Amino acid sequence: MRARGIAVALVGILILGSSWVSAQSTKGDPKNGQVIYEQHCLRCHGLSLEGNGPDSNFLIVAPANLQSLRSRTKTDWELLLAISHGVAFSPMHGWRERLTQDQILDVLAYIRMMAPSDVVS
Repeated sequence: MRARGIAVALVGILILGSSWVSAQSTKGDPKNGQVIYEQHCLRCHGLSLEGNGPDSNFLIVAPANLQSLRSRTKTDWELLLAISHGVAFSPMHGWRERLTQDQILDVLAYIRMMAPSDVVS
């Protein structure tokens, strides 16, 4: 029974992945992403994306510092999964039920503008 649940979850990720692949070919709008970020993400991740927003002190698990090398070396795919589905055992919940794919891509574009990918390190 557990194996069947895992298989269903993997199929769901693959289906979601195929829609993200097509959506990723169109880059997001960082200006719109900033508006969405400030509305939904700033309270935890902070103005400078360092995980020090006004609500961060009240969380048992600290929000990700999106400026850190660890976050900047994540692929766009990894960040999209975290934004869409949340992060297990953390206060980061998924946004795919509240934001459209385009809005999530806009937020990713804003994050990458503020904290560029660092694949060299």
